[in-house]
Amino acid sequence: MVNPFDLKAAVLAKHAQHVVLIHFPIALFISAVAFDLLAQWKKGRSFADAAYYNLLVAAISTLPVLATGLLAWQFQLEGQKLKGILLKHLILACVSTVVIWLVWWVHFRARRRNQALPSYRLALEFLGVGLVALTGHLGGFLSGVNGPG
Repeated sequence: MVNPFDLKAAVLAKHAQHVVLIHFPIALFISAVAFDLLAQWKKGRSFADAAYYNLLVAAISTLPVLATGLLAWQFQLEGQKLKGILLKHLILACVSTVVIWLVWWVHFRARRRNQALPSYRLALEFLGVGLVALTGHLGGFLSGVNGPG
């Protein structure tokens, strides 16, 4: 039986970092979208600020997640050609990352120019939430959480 408090095993596991880190951009992005909706509804600057900073940290946190995902592929599969669910997961992860950065950029540009946020951002944010959910769903199958892995 593996000790759940064994720090060495947790840090040196070939895939553990990706599985742990992935929750940060997911939660931050979904929270940012919720704050943005609240800012739209309540017309509150504090909600808009919370949305912006959650988006910023979500975007930044996608970088180590992508890196650890690629490292997990190299360690576990020794760089074999990807196929099936793993390939779909990687493609969706890259697209999700681009959408998260794009949503942050839309918010950044509006703040820098002191303009109102464009209305199309909501569609982009909802697309991002859907992509993140689908990517996470496929990742769940790969890790064995959603079924045989």
